[in-house]
Amino acid sequence: MHIYLIGFMGSGKSHWGRLLSKQINWPYFDLDQVIQDKAGKTIAEIFAQEGEAFFRQLEHDTLLALSQNKQPMILSCGGGTPCFFNNMAVMKQQGKVVWLDTAEQVLLERLQKEKSHRPLIRDIPDDELRAFIHTKRQERKAYYEQADIQLSEETLTLPALEKILFDNGK
Repeated sequence: MHIYLIGFMGSGKSHWGRLLSKQINWPYFDLDQVIQDKAGKTIAEIFAQEGEAFFRQLEHDTLLALSQNKQPMILSCGGGTPCFFNNMAVMKQQGKVVWLDTAEQVLLERLQKEKSHRPLIRDIPDDELRAFIHTKRQERKAYYEQADIQLSEETLTLPALEKILFDNGK
């Protein structure tokens, strides 16, 4: 089984993915990091040099390749991953999809600190970031809601996450 963590950028997918990986001793992958390693460029460079369509295809191809692995794994996906191609169907077919639903104010506070390495928000003025987060989150919500499990990231604990995921056993 694979565990796919989805949610808006800044929602804590990488943080919780690493913690869960250590807790249950499963391999952990960050989809964006795998893409960067494969391309030899940062996500920001891929967006700037090749465009979003190229990135989304690379993201889809990388998701497919990782999902074909038969060994259990935890994968933190990019915020837009479930919204393109048939990525959500691929994830649901191969494992459990967990939406880390994080409040917009928390996202705003986190993303203001991380703008420089986030290509979708790098050029958005701080006073417009809240509106961008709200709009983009609403656009993606229908995809996120297809997750097998929805969790409020702000109140999440590692024991609770493990219990929710493995009530039926590993």
